[in-house]
Amino acid sequence: MSKPGSKQIEVQIMGQSYLLSCPPGGEASLLDAVERVDTAMCRIRDAGKVKARDRIAVLASLNLAFELSQKEAESFQASSFAQAENSAFAEASFDAEPLDPQTQARVEDLMRRLDQTLDKDGRLL
Repeated sequence: MSKPGSKQIEVQIMGQSYLLSCPPGGEASLLDAVERVDTAMCRIRDAGKVKARDRIAVLASLNLAFELSQKEAESFQASSFAQAENSAFAEASFDAEPLDPQTQARVEDLMRRLDQTLDKDGRLL
C-alpha cells in the first residue's frame, strides 16, 4: 500500500518486475538505488557460484552495506582530520594582544637561548 502523495514506479531487478512506492522528488534516487542493486545481483548471478535469488539478494545487500560502511568510515576519518586541522589553526591564530617591547625582548631572548641549547645536542633537557 502506498503512502498519500507517493507514486508507484515499476522497475526491473535481475529480470523481475517490482512495483515500488516513491516519494515525490525521489525518483532519481530510487532509480539509482535500483540500478546499484540490479548490478550487484547480476554480478553475483553471473559469477555462477550462487543460483538462488534470495541468496543472491542477501549477498548483494551485504556487499552494498559493506561498501557504504567503508565510505562512511573514510568520510568520518577525513572530517575528523579536517576538524583537527581547523582546531589547531584556530588555536594557533587567536587574537592575542601585542606584547610590550620589554616582554617581546625577553621572549626573543628565551627563543634564542632555546635555539642555542637545542643546537648543542638536539634535546631540551
